[in-house]
Formats: sequence, structure tokens, C-alpha cells
Amino acid sequence: MTTTTITNSDNFSGTILIPVFETYSKSIVPITFNGLEISSKVFYGKKDSHYLAEENDNMYLFIGLGKTIDYKSLKTTFRRISSKQKDNFSSNVALVIPQEFVENHIEAMVSGLLLGTYDLGHFKLDKKTHPFIEPDFNLSLISEKDHLAAAKKGIKIAKAQLATYSLVDLPPNTVNPKYLAKWAKETGDQYGFEVEVLGYAASKIVGLGAFLAVGKGSENEPQFIIMNYTPKQEVPLLKHVGLVGKGITFDTGGLNIKTAGMLHMKCDMAGGGAVFGAMQLIADLQLPVKVTAIVPCAENAVDAKSFLPSDVIHSYSGHSIEIIDTDAEGRLVLADGLSYLIKNFEPEYIVDIATLTGSSVATLGFECGALFTNNEEMAKKLQENGDAIGERLWPLPLWDVYKSDIESDIADVKNFSGKAVAGAISAAKFLEYFTQEHKAWAHLDVAGVAFGDDEFAKSKHATAFGVHLLTKFIENL
Repeated sequence: MTTTTITNSDNFSGTILIPVFETYSKSIVPITFNGLEISSKVFYGKKDSHYLAEENDNMYLFIGLGKTIDYKSLKTTFRRISSKQKDNFSSNVALVIPQEFVENHIEAMVSGLLLGTYDLGHFKLDKKTHPFIEPDFNLSLISEKDHLAAAKKGIKIAKAQLATYSLVDLPPNTVNPKYLAKWAKETGDQYGFEVEVLGYAASKIVGLGAFLAVGKGSENEPQFIIMNYTPKQEVPLLKHVGLVGKGITFDTGGLNIKTAGMLHMKCDMAGGGAVFGAMQLIADLQLPVKVTAIVPCAENAVDAKSFLPSDVIHSYSGHSIEIIDTDAEGRLVLADGLSYLIKNFEPEYIVDIATLTGSSVATLGFECGALFTNNEEMAKKLQENGDAIGERLWPLPLWDVYKSDIESDIADVKNFSGKAVAGAISAAKFLEYFTQEHKAWAHLDVAGVAFGDDEFAKSKHATAFGVHLLTKFIENL
């Protein structure tokens, strides 16, 4: 999708999208555009409504915004339009920009339009486009001001989110650890970040014991993916941010096998998917920040070689871990990811993101992710940036009283409390143990928001939660 700016629609031929704020349903003043008049009895801009009109070989699509707008609802509205009204789109589409709209509004609308082209049917016989091929329509902006930069940023955001949609939605017999390593290398070459991958042998040599334990039962070799982005232009006082994403490409639960919900466990790499998408977007936007990202990718499978409950394993940090539950595997790969990041790269800020616990879903439902940090400034900035784009977070405590949940008699620490309460908190305390008391670390448990139901498909699918949030947080440091 390409974008251009035009000042009027007189010479335009194609589909014209016209956002309309809600007026009075009984108003005697019709909504007008280019000589078209629409009675308020038919359409008055009510939220989630639209009106189609055809005249002079153009299709006019009036879009109801409601009385007020926010970033997320605006983005969803335009995703809905391009997804469900695609038959009314020509190869040329124009978007009318209301005078009161600012850059964020244009970004949201354009981003939503591109997201609406996503097709979940990757393996259908009649699938016409590859998931990474851009849709074949040109977008023009009808505006008195130049909003091209905001539109192009919206496209970049959507491209990164579309990439994450596909990574998370594709099945585990396609997306295995080596697939993700290849994706990272190809994307790094395309967008401009360096990628190093440690396979089984290299991971064993450097001592990534917790990471390797998780992948022991799978025929798919684990891949420890390290990405480094440095802006092309020199930046004084360059900030350095570290990201870690859980990359479990499928989670059976291991020998503590899941008794429910295994169907959707291809999504257990959605935290890693968010980091992959964020790295693409950060590099695409050329943010003036250094970013090091690690995604430990493994498959937690059931086999004679699988790690066992009551095993004691050794982590990269040197600490021993008693395995209470093999289904608490995500925190193991994250522990090695965090330790490796801190020891070898020493970032100023660290954020890890993972579909970590059902406990976070039980606590917060499907409306927001759980936020854990002892750094008040990071908590505030992560929440503010999340609220601004509709990727919301809510803080839960990291009090030391929860330390007892991960204390082990036989090892330095255990991977699960064994209790049916405070699961998200004890998981966060486990991760905190491996941060070496880093002063600017935050953990995001996104199990309830990274994969779910909405109007855009009949089955659960990826949301790309975290791609824009991580990028916006870094952008606004």
C-alpha cells in the first residue's frame, strides 16, 4: 500500500472514505460531501455505522465515528472497514482527513486500513496473496495539510503487526525455532539489525542450561536468537534498551501435560512475536535508541528425553533450579534470556514480555496485560504509552513476601510455587531472581491479550499486542 496527498477529490476516481462524527439522529441538516446529501434518518455518524453511495463512477463510503474517538477505536473502525467492505474497494482509495484530526489520528486510520487486509486463511487453496505481500491498492489522503509522514508511520506500524499476526497464527509444524531464526535473519537483513543465533551446541557451550532443558523433548532444535539494532546516525548519550520475549513455539506442558487448552498453544511464542515485530518496527522507524533483543525459541514437547518434575537444572546465571512443574517452562527460557542479556550487553532498561500464566488471565481477563516492576518511572511510562494506543497494562505487586513461593530446599530456586494462587506474581518473582537486581526491569504477562477472539475471524488468533507498545515506550524514553 502506497500513500500520496491530494488537496481535493475533484479529479479522483475510485473509493472515497469519509469519516463522520455523530450528529443528531433527528437533525434536519443532511451530511454532505461533493454534492452528495445523506439524510440523518439514514445515516448520522453513529459509531460503528457506515453508509455507501455510488455516484460519478466513485464509491463513497461514509464512516461513523461516534461522538468521540480514541486511537484504538479509530484503528479498529478502519480495520473493520477494509476487512468487511473490501468488495467495495477499488485499486484507488482516498481517505478524507477531517480538519481537526492530528497526526495520531491519521496514523491510526491508515494503520487500521492496512491491518484489515490480513487474511487468516494461510493454507486455503484459493488464498490469493502471501501474508507478507502488500495489498494492491493505492491510498491517497484528501487534506489541506501534509499528513504523509503520519500515514507512512501508520503503514510501518501495521506492517510490523501483520508480520507478528502471521508468526503467531501459523501452525507449529511451520513455525518452529529454526523458522523463527530464519525469519529474524531475513528481517534483520531487510530492515537493518544484526542477528546472531545460538543453536543447541553453541547454547550448551555457553551454559544456557535452563533454556536447553525446555527443548530436550522436541525433535526441533532450540534456537537462542539475539538481535542488535543501532541507529545509522550517531546519537549523543545513546540509550540502550534490552528486550526479552518468550519464544515457545508450542507448549504441550511437557510431562505435566496440559489437560485443557493445548489447541491454542501455538500462541505461546506471542511474546517473542511481539519482540520480533518491535525490532522490525524500531529499525524501520530508525529510532535513536540502541536495542538488544533476545528471543529464546524452543518447543516444549513430550518425549523420553523430556525434562522431569523434580529435576534440578543449572541456569546460565549459575543458579540451580528445581523443576516442580514442566508446564512452567516459559520462565525458564526467560531466566536464561535475562541473565544472558544483562551479563553480555548491560542495557539501561529491560522489558520482558510473555504469555506466561493463566493466573494473569484469571486476574485481569482479556482487557489488559499484567505489569510487574519496582521502577515507578518505567511503570508510569509503560502504562501511559499503552493507554495512548489501546494496549493497556495494569500493575501487580512484586513484594518480597512472595519470595517464599519460589524457595527450594534442594536448589537455589524452584520454578513453581505448587499453589493455586498468585501464579502470575510468583512467576514474576522467579524472573526477578535472575535480573541481578537490575534497577530498570519490567515484566509484562500478556497471556490474556496476545491471542483471542474478535470480529475478524471465527477462531482465536493473534492480536500483535506489544509490538506497538514496546516501540512507543522506547520511542518516548
